[in-house]
Amino acid sequence: MIFTHATRIGLTERLRRLFGGNPPRVQAAALPWRREGDRIEVLLVTSRGTGRWVLPKGWPEASESLAGTAAREAREEAGVEGSMAKTEIGRYFYGKEMESGLTWRCEVAVFPLQVKREAARWPEKKERTRRWVTPEEAAAMVKEPDLAGLIAAFDGHPREIAA
Repeated sequence: MIFTHATRIGLTERLRRLFGGNPPRVQAAALPWRREGDRIEVLLVTSRGTGRWVLPKGWPEASESLAGTAAREAREEAGVEGSMAKTEIGRYFYGKEMESGLTWRCEVAVFPLQVKREAARWPEKKERTRRWVTPEEAAAMVKEPDLAGLIAAFDGHPREIAA
């Protein structure tokens, strides 16, 4: 059996859960994408705290589904709307540094969002920058290796994944 980097990380996370440790907090992220000519582009935004390139993501509110959370975060953080996939394409893990100095381990479910509308104004416009790039460029821009793998694997078949 061939193990990809993402498979090894998933295995590592399952072993961590088996042998103890706090479970990760679950977030949802949108992977906004569009077809530009004959190529696919994905949209990244900067984080508010560090200015790193990330996907729009956040915590579920009330009884909101993870896909619903991803759609809301895409509107609030990137000013985009469109057709949200009902199923995730994968998950990645990262450490979220809190104002208290503690780091929370987070597990992020990623949902493709085929962008239909891009707003000129949106709630977090003054706090973030957004940029359309190829999946290869996006994979090189993000910090988390598992997220980079998900973005890179998305290239070429968005309709099959997001349908």
